[in-house]
Amino acid sequence: MDRAPSPYDFLPPVPSFQASSHDIAEGEMLAMPHVSGIFGAGGEDVSPHLSWSGPPDDTKSYAVTCFDPDAPTGSGFWHWVVYNIPATVMELANGSGTQDGSELPDGIKQLKNDAGLVGYLGAAPPPGHGPHRYMFAIHALNVENLPINEEVSAAICGFNMFGTTIGRAIIVPLYEQM
Repeated sequence: MDRAPSPYDFLPPVPSFQASSHDIAEGEMLAMPHVSGIFGAGGEDVSPHLSWSGPPDDTKSYAVTCFDPDAPTGSGFWHWVVYNIPATVMELANGSGTQDGSELPDGIKQLKNDAGLVGYLGAAPPPGHGPHRYMFAIHALNVENLPINEEVSAAICGFNMFGTTIGRAIIVPLYEQM
């Protein structure tokens, strides 16, 4: 399978900073809790723990996204979008991406993923389609809040992050269904 390019290759370059997780690792297979049950892949749709350090000094907020560029859609697949994360928050706990948002700190918002559901949707590539990349990105922004509401798409969120993103940290685990 030919791999789709990273969506971040088409954006202006920004400095990177450190991302880490107790649950996921670069190039490693996702564990079953982070795979989709909603889409029938046998998982639990539990968002992984994410933490970060060393962002640019003028960071005023963060957004966290999970994107599968390898989805057979022609436009990839957004699994999770979290925004308006205060600059003082440097970690999201395992399971914080619930549909009701009750596990997120106050004021942090989530958008609908490409399945039309709010919160984190685990990996569910088509069986036999090969390994997919799940790009968990932490975007450091120079604005406290994005000028969007919870009804917009992930693409509109990304459009509003364009020009305000001053740093990015990425962890890219994989998942494949045989």
